[in-house]
Amino acid sequence: MSWTGWLVFILIVQVVHFAGTWKLYIKAGRKAWEAAVPVYNAVVLMKIINRPWWWTILLFIPIVNLIMFPVVWVETIRSFGRNSNADTFLVLITLGLYIYYINYTQDVTHIEDRSLKPRTSAGEWVSSILFAVVAATIVHTYFMQPFTIPTSSLEKSLLVGDFLFVSKFHYGARAPMTPIAFPMVHDTIPVAGVKSYSKEPQIPYFRFPGFQKIKRNDIVVFNWPVDTLIDINPASMRGSVIKPIDKKSNYVKRCVGIPGDSLSVRNGRVFIDGQPLELPDRAKVQFGYQIVTKKPLNIQFVKERYDITDIRPINQDPIVYEIHATDEALEKIKNNPDVERVVAYKDMEVGYDASVFPNNAEYEFNNNFFGPIYIPEAGKTVAINAQSIPFYKRIIEVYEGIEMGIENKITQNGTQVLLNGQPLTEYTFKMDYYWLMGDNRNNSQDARTWGYVPFNHVVGKPVFIWMSYDSNTGSFRWDRFFTTVGGSGKPVSYFIYFVIAVIGLFGYNFFRKRKKSAKK
Repeated sequence: MSWTGWLVFILIVQVVHFAGTWKLYIKAGRKAWEAAVPVYNAVVLMKIINRPWWWTILLFIPIVNLIMFPVVWVETIRSFGRNSNADTFLVLITLGLYIYYINYTQDVTHIEDRSLKPRTSAGEWVSSILFAVVAATIVHTYFMQPFTIPTSSLEKSLLVGDFLFVSKFHYGARAPMTPIAFPMVHDTIPVAGVKSYSKEPQIPYFRFPGFQKIKRNDIVVFNWPVDTLIDINPASMRGSVIKPIDKKSNYVKRCVGIPGDSLSVRNGRVFIDGQPLELPDRAKVQFGYQIVTKKPLNIQFVKERYDITDIRPINQDPIVYEIHATDEALEKIKNNPDVERVVAYKDMEVGYDASVFPNNAEYEFNNNFFGPIYIPEAGKTVAINAQSIPFYKRIIEVYEGIEMGIENKITQNGTQVLLNGQPLTEYTFKMDYYWLMGDNRNNSQDARTWGYVPFNHVVGKPVFIWMSYDSNTGSFRWDRFFTTVGGSGKPVSYFIYFVIAVIGLFGYNFFRKRKKSAKK
């Protein structure tokens, strides 16, 4: 739905509100016209139901308002003496339209100084839970979102089992585009295993200003741009479905190319504008290898001795293992007397790979030899011809077409490129795009497979590891608790400071309560 459509919808809601409440406004000592003025009518209503004015803001926050509207309906009828369970049930089941019945048929009196304290312990619990969910939803949507590292594509930099806090405000919080959704879950309701949202209606893309741009080498959480899975996990639920942008699966990769860069991959190494990419010291790039050994290896010993977290047997005769290792770890394991031969995947995977972007035989790209390619920048214009269109077709048709509500169709007539039947010789990009890759170069599905990531798919920036759990050993990685994701040097844990702060807070509350009890 476009912004114009939403404006019309909001105006219809205002008319519905006025028609159903204007008599109640008068009975509360207000003017009938006050029920008709958008936004102002909500501020006045908060006074009528004896609630703070800032509740009005909550009514305009997507997803949060799905909780707040039923609360306001219930508070409205209770402000006019309708407190029974039947009244509450009717106003909820009719989506607030029961207020029409009260407005036009019932002789009710406004209770100006109505007690706001729930009459039962159950009511108090419901009230507390609702507003805890509201507060958590606001934080989750606009400030900080928890995230778990599910795969080893950033191994050594981020580990499988790291639990992150992802900042929404660094790059600017993206407002929800799917307003009818279960709060604080992504595309699937846990346990129930059903879709957590309604595809319609959709809110046009809008992002609040951030205080920094995505920089080269930033680790970024984003919505997987080609995701059509019903649920990324478990595999038994996989299937094809077109998802809204903000409900596509969350991925995390390193940004190795920013808008305007010319990027290439040579022998697995990334080059920007012809120069090797300079990685931060915490980035530990790994490559895949097959090692042939004289006898079976003690896998746990290899992991600990050579600092290799990813090793598995793939053949018994001859004995072959697959490993993913940094250059330093590789040199160490080569010196193991039981290792006969090491073969790099980047030497085995050569020639044209049809699964690699742009999936065109004219470009003999593979995961290890790739490019150069241009990373699109908003406002910049590129020439469009039969040779360049494979790189930009999805951008024009999908990212800046169907996902923006525009019907764009690319076709070719011989060597001539057509957009909606008209010749296309150049194209100006509407958005910035990024190139995102995993540090585990031969064990990462990334931009080499699906291409550019549009800025409107960016979720946020991981800033903090609050917990880390190794599922292989069943143990916590205590040294990674409360460590920062960015920065240089060895990560420093601030866990002990957190524990001291919590103990201090509990101690302060204990002595404060004890002091109050003594005064009584």
